[in-house]
Amino acid sequence: MANQLQYEKSPYLLQHAENPVDWRPWGIVALEEAKREDKPIFLSIGYSTCHWCHVMAHESFETEEVAEMLNRTFIPIKVDREERPDVDAVYMAACIAMNGSGGWPLTVLLTPDQKPFWAGTYLPKPQLMSLLEQADRRWRENRGQLISAGDMLTEHLRQEEAVRPDAPSRALVEKGVALFVQSFDRQWGGFGQAPKFPTAHNLLFLLRYARLTGNHRVQEMAELTLEHMYRGGLFDHVGGGFSRYSTDRKWLVPHFEKMLYDNALLALAYTEAWNQTHQDYCREVACRTLDYVLAELTDPQGGFYCGQDADSDGVEGKYYVFSPEEIAAIVGEKQGEAFCRRFDISSAGNFEGKSIPNLIGAPDWEQEPEEIKALRKQLYAYRKERTSLHRDDKVLTSWNGLMIAALARAGLILDKVCYLDAAERAVAFIRKNLKDSNGRLLVRWRDGEAAHPGKLEDYAFYTWGLLELYEATFHVDYLEEACALAEQLLKLFFDHEQGGFYPYAKDGEQLITRTKEVYDGAMPSGNSVAALVLSRLARLTGETHWMQASERQFAYLAGAIQGYPAGYSFALLALLEELWPTAELVCAADKIPKDLTDFLREHACGLTVLVKTPTDETRLAALAPFTSEYPIPAAGVRYYLCRGKTCERPVETIAELEKLM
Repeated sequence: MANQLQYEKSPYLLQHAENPVDWRPWGIVALEEAKREDKPIFLSIGYSTCHWCHVMAHESFETEEVAEMLNRTFIPIKVDREERPDVDAVYMAACIAMNGSGGWPLTVLLTPDQKPFWAGTYLPKPQLMSLLEQADRRWRENRGQLISAGDMLTEHLRQEEAVRPDAPSRALVEKGVALFVQSFDRQWGGFGQAPKFPTAHNLLFLLRYARLTGNHRVQEMAELTLEHMYRGGLFDHVGGGFSRYSTDRKWLVPHFEKMLYDNALLALAYTEAWNQTHQDYCREVACRTLDYVLAELTDPQGGFYCGQDADSDGVEGKYYVFSPEEIAAIVGEKQGEAFCRRFDISSAGNFEGKSIPNLIGAPDWEQEPEEIKALRKQLYAYRKERTSLHRDDKVLTSWNGLMIAALARAGLILDKVCYLDAAERAVAFIRKNLKDSNGRLLVRWRDGEAAHPGKLEDYAFYTWGLLELYEATFHVDYLEEACALAEQLLKLFFDHEQGGFYPYAKDGEQLITRTKEVYDGAMPSGNSVAALVLSRLARLTGETHWMQASERQFAYLAGAIQGYPAGYSFALLALLEELWPTAELVCAADKIPKDLTDFLREHACGLTVLVKTPTDETRLAALAPFTSEYPIPAAGVRYYLCRGKTCERPVETIAELEKLM
């Protein structure tokens, strides 16, 4: 018999709708029930493409023995961490405080008033049963001790680490670079030992830093990492796109789930690398990553889905691995031999008796013969028919914002109109489906239904995507929407006294804590991206209130990250735009000049651009009042360039502009 999760839209919650555990979704009904029945809460948090979440479900939550214990003594609540990042963040912080680490599935025991007294991650069934029995006994016999523990931990979590605002400095950025140099793997790229995470914003920061400073060592660190991530099994050489992380040092064996946010950020990193180095493989990887998203993670209406599972037919990685015999049966002996030789597919295998295609040992890895490209496409079609992957088909505003930013940037830099079109369709999707009647963002859409008030990441990431799209298309409505959402960001989330943004709105559901999050982990923090957004809006519009908010946010970040700045690489990326010289360009013309777009492919770094035409000059002046002083010529184009608060003489051709630059 199905439990209450049957009425939800989240794929993760629906995966547990047939469990004998009487799961409830997080919400006022379940929380009030815990108080009314005076029972502790068993909180389980995960996501639909999580391998160990599946393992724990099969071992425990699908069994009558565990269900009987949970249903009798607890109020069991399931949360999709992607749908409720606010709830996940609070209880992940509790897990880390108790254990020094966290992860998913996240298991937390709470008092009826939501205070955690035990937290951990994956538990085998015997350990879970033992935990439940002990917790039940102590709740009946000595609950005061558990309540006291919950009170103490909650108070600890509420005592947000004091941040003394500091002046942003290049020294802080240099300290972060030095830390990356110390932890760099000089043989295989990346930072630290296995498991290795791609963390694309680390690479974006290092690439941009190297470009601004001419530091060749840092450039080589980023390039070596990008090369080996592509050559290993982390990249799907058959279907494109990247898996979540590598379990080994040389990027060979991934944890096979694919996530939208990883692929968005990695596409940005490879686009940036191609823009700086013009190495063909960087362009190829960026395109194959975005093409994968467009082919397999895109809703017909234009939004982007969350990701694909690591498992197929209950086996991790089965979808991705091959044997030589299987390859030969599909493409023939001769062609199969060539394919296996290139991609290291052998009878011995490199993963549980089968082979993950990779280019680690390929001497000619940068040059792909046309024959191999055709075989890849043939095997991709075969693989899709051989077995299937679960796809989490909910659309998240925050992750879509990252993909919009990646598509917009790639559309401009790689000269791919199809990517700009996809970004614009995604914006149209969000406008239609993920805003309420007051223009406020919502977190999630699936199966025709949107839910949950937008969080900091929704506003920050989507606004960043809009700004990237404006700078790729110069359609003023994207800049208008970015300004409107940034106003909401300041109104609903900003600490105007101390700086920093709270994770959820001041008028939203109030959880047991509302502490600010700054760490740039698998994804950039909302605080770091918000700093970038405010900085760009200040330069684009020249408006004082954006400048003041930007200054306060950077002062907060500078204070918050100084202990270990390498853990805040997106904040460092934003600081690069704030601390290194930038230039502002206004183009006034009857229409957007094509050669301006060509010019920006080479000069986009550190340059803020506005385009003023007769059709949008009034709307642009409302956003950036200073542009009203720049006349549109009767014929031709006029470029107004300013650097360091000093303006150059107006020029009328790209050639003259390049001389000024």
